[in-house]
Amino acid sequence: MNISNLLRQHWAALRLLLVLTVIVGVAYPVFIWLVAQIPGLSAKADGSIIDANGRPVGSSLIGQSFTDADGNPLPQYFQSRPSAAGDGYDPLATSASNLGPESIVDTLGDPALPEDDNGAKSSLLTLVCSRSKAIGELEGVDGLRPFCTGGGVGAVLSVFGPRDAKGNVVDPTRVVSVNEPCDTVSTPFVDVYEGVRVECAKFGEDYSAGQILPVRGNAPAESQVPADAVTASGSGLDPHISPAYADLQITRVAKARGVSPEQIRTVVDDHQDGRTLGILGEPRVNVLELNIALDEQYPATG
Repeated sequence: MNISNLLRQHWAALRLLLVLTVIVGVAYPVFIWLVAQIPGLSAKADGSIIDANGRPVGSSLIGQSFTDADGNPLPQYFQSRPSAAGDGYDPLATSASNLGPESIVDTLGDPALPEDDNGAKSSLLTLVCSRSKAIGELEGVDGLRPFCTGGGVGAVLSVFGPRDAKGNVVDPTRVVSVNEPCDTVSTPFVDVYEGVRVECAKFGEDYSAGQILPVRGNAPAESQVPADAVTASGSGLDPHISPAYADLQITRVAKARGVSPEQIRTVVDDHQDGRTLGILGEPRVNVLELNIALDEQYPATG
């Protein structure tokens, strides 16, 4: 290949690069941006930003926490559902916990280390139980739910002993409450199981050789704390809560704002959305939009 042919081919390639750069790198993005500015689309294209008192406070598409510096719920605000995205509602770390329904045994922390760095890891069951207990205390209702102890951890036993053909222990010789460490409880959630005294768990011991049995307990089948109040969404960014969870919080918010529950309920109803297209999803309440409306209509009294 001579020099002239080589230069001609490189010049053709350079011209093609320039043309595609203009079309794909400039014209197409500008076209998409112009389409996004069409009335009805522009708000969503710009992030569905919500303003309050002339400044942006968040997006209607991304949830956020309404807590104080220590992470405690602010009583005058409706609380969002839990989030597993980073430290909570982090768009750069959107994710779920990846814990499934079989996650029922906690990893106990080393009691010799600080609580925030002792290696402890809660199972999904204990996360649900602890959240339900905390919400029950916050809202003044019974937060107990099936398979949870009164202390807010998963009610799970490891039962040792001979087994039948199906793998079930038939004559227990030892029973351990695997999610209740000895250094935090005086007695397990149940004293005796099939005639055997129940022990509390100890850090460093392996109880996996026993038959792992979740204990339902005497909690009602339907907890007073809704499921979306104790479980995170798949993205960790869900800005909505169910009408049932919103209803649970009305009394607290009304008291904190010095108004009647009926007044708060009216605002909640005004910010409740139905199913998308009438058939998709469930009715829902946007927490940020609701709290902003409350600040405008009924500012907190203290």
